[in-house]
Amino acid sequence: MKNDIRILVVDDEPVMCNLLRRILEKEGYEVTLAENGREALGILRKSDFELVLSDVKMPEMNGFELLKAVKTEKPQIGMIMMTGFGDSFTVKDALMLGADEYITKPFKAHEISLVIERTTWRRNCTSTNISDESEGSHNQNLT
Repeated sequence: MKNDIRILVVDDEPVMCNLLRRILEKEGYEVTLAENGREALGILRKSDFELVLSDVKMPEMNGFELLKAVKTEKPQIGMIMMTGFGDSFTVKDALMLGADEYITKPFKAHEISLVIERTTWRRNCTSTNISDESEGSHNQNLT
């Protein structure tokens, strides 16, 4: 496994889900699939994931609604939004709601891998900096 990173892929298109599963498992990630935001939220409440890769347009609960719920309930989870709509409003909305990254469909396998690596690297750097700052302030209180 690629550093034991678990990814939840959320898309209502079975072909896209299976394609992403093959790409990501080949890269060494552990992958779970959900077909909409509501199902994904149920899975996230029962299991731990480092990253969610979610389509924007889905029935029952769309990607933006899922993004808001994840950022409220489990803000430590990275969120990458996928969209077939390359317009700047969709991208801007996703980033303003707290998405770490976005990718526009269709994409190549190496592009999705790069976005995932960049997101996990950034989130690891952020958590390391927070941890270092906490230790620094803790050590200052000891003197």
